[in-house]
Amino acid sequence: MLKLYSYWRSTAAYRVRIALNVKRLSYQMIPVHLVKDGGEQHKPEYLERNPQGLVPLLDDNSKLLSQSMAICEYIDEVYDGPKLLPYEPFLKAKVRSLCQVIACDIHPVDNLRVLKYLKGELNVSDEAKDTWYRHWIHEGFRAIELELQSYKEQGPFAFGDLLTLADAFIVAQMYNARRFNVDLTDYPRLVEVEQHCLTLDAFKDARPESQPDAE
Repeated sequence: MLKLYSYWRSTAAYRVRIALNVKRLSYQMIPVHLVKDGGEQHKPEYLERNPQGLVPLLDDNSKLLSQSMAICEYIDEVYDGPKLLPYEPFLKAKVRSLCQVIACDIHPVDNLRVLKYLKGELNVSDEAKDTWYRHWIHEGFRAIELELQSYKEQGPFAFGDLLTLADAFIVAQMYNARRFNVDLTDYPRLVEVEQHCLTLDAFKDARPESQPDAE
């Protein structure tokens, strides 16, 4: 069985949980608490598996793979089930591009270790930290909202009537945006995609609050 090292609130792990569910793959979820006792991701036994000390981490019969985008593409190529990436090359590239806006431009500057560094090492106030967080969300969401407007009439998902990896990345990032009280008024298309996806079991079962380690 596949094993997924995950933390319930991790946006990156949330994406992978959705992808695994969409592919209808069974997996064992192994919680890694990112805060308790200084963060279990920093313990030697976890660092042996993932030297970067991050989640998610996929264990496929002792083959270890980190980074959510790589994990999602791997399971899409190796396992049967609904495809996460379209077959048509240009649309596949468009899906990857949107995912990378989230995974490469928004998420890295807003994740837990960056926020902790701002607060601890740089002595940034809570107000300034939250301003930082919302700024980068807005920077990415503005671009994504415009990108998806042209697909609005084609179906309820990000790229029309086809569920893709882009939907998983959007839903996970929207969860984080709501958690930090980001004003989503200017992103009606993103909200529509999110709300439609959350009616599906693959997305509902992956929600942070549905995880066994949720607090």
